[in-house]
Amino acid sequence: MSFKYRSYQKELLDSEDIPFEDIKLNMQELDFINNHLGGHKITLKGLRFLANNRQLDIVEIGCGGGDNLRIIQNWCNEKDIEVKITGVDINNECIQFAKERSFNKGINFIRSDYRLMHFETSPDIIFSSLFCHHFSDEELIEMMQWMARNSRLGFFINDLHRHPLAYYSIKILTRFFSRSYMVKHDAPLSVKRGMQKKEWVEILSSAGIRKYKIKWQWAFRWLIICYK
Repeated sequence: MSFKYRSYQKELLDSEDIPFEDIKLNMQELDFINNHLGGHKITLKGLRFLANNRQLDIVEIGCGGGDNLRIIQNWCNEKDIEVKITGVDINNECIQFAKERSFNKGINFIRSDYRLMHFETSPDIIFSSLFCHHFSDEELIEMMQWMARNSRLGFFINDLHRHPLAYYSIKILTRFFSRSYMVKHDAPLSVKRGMQKKEWVEILSSAGIRKYKIKWQWAFRWLIICYK
């Protein structure tokens, strides 16, 4: 199998006819994966780089079940930072699941295509986690421009590094330990849809983004930070 080029095969999560209980199990297992493979730690690294005051307005696009936002809320509480947190997702089932989770109390969830969001006041930080690989290169250029245009301090991205070791590792792990057919199907495919560093550089350049850092993170993730 070649990993030279991205796959553009659609994931099951991108379908419109997935039962709610299947979405729910998928979100729960993604939360577990993020906890145990360092995904949440990467999100906090991006936040710490951009956060520069005691009051923050943070928006996540493609928020899923809200687990990233819960981690951010807990971190801000520990640091005595007053924070307004909003999660945006186009998937109604994901938003419904996020709202049902008791530990997401205090977080605002909105069902919307992120491109249709209009802010009275620009949020300080916009970010996404495991969201970008769902899009084509052309769509990602548009997304980078939108995030840059709508964020006051900057934005960051936590997403997958396309690599054979990452692909076969997650394929084996989910085969034996996942109960979700969606996770078993989508997790390896997500890696094939992921990016390599040179591709991120090309996308950011095409979007007109000049100030950024791209950092490799364990386990096979990229942290892209774009700052004003």
